[in-house]
Amino acid sequence: MTGSKPAGRKAAETQAGLKYARTPPAPAVSAHERHLSGYSSRANGSRRYFEAVFLYDPLERIELVKAGVPAQTTLALANAMGISKDRLFQTLGLPRATIDRKLREGKVLSSDESSRVLGMARLVGQVQAMVEASGDPAGFNAAEWVAQWLARPVGALGGRQPGEFMDTAEGQALVSNLLKRAVSGAYS
Repeated sequence: MTGSKPAGRKAAETQAGLKYARTPPAPAVSAHERHLSGYSSRANGSRRYFEAVFLYDPLERIELVKAGVPAQTTLALANAMGISKDRLFQTLGLPRATIDRKLREGKVLSSDESSRVLGMARLVGQVQAMVEASGDPAGFNAAEWVAQWLARPVGALGGRQPGEFMDTAEGQALVSNLLKRAVSGAYS
């Protein structure tokens, strides 16, 4: 190939008998879909979805947050929890007009918004995993239970509702740890 322009990476790999190994980065929505493929919006599928989010390695959740969760996930989460989208937006401190616009335009949520939504999904998955580990989960709807529990005053929080803390990562960690302590008997 003297005197000619050097071949590009794709051409060089093809000439060497290799398929072009590098693929363009997937769009942000497909990162979420890739991790959650096979989960439907039906009750059984949403249960598996929440469990999957709970069981993710922290690096996988970080990847999803950075890629952005599809805004449509907020509607699926609210439906699974049996609450209105407005109540979910209020609990998570999500700006209604912004999320409604992203829903209309089929866009993904910002990192901060994605983190809050995945935090709620993770909490539902945590409750589902705890119930399954304790025995017979038949008929138990973790998403609806979480929605109801978040709205009740809890003594360990000075009579405040756990839902008041779901709009920050620290608050979500506090609520998650409260549930862990309750299961272990160290409720305080």
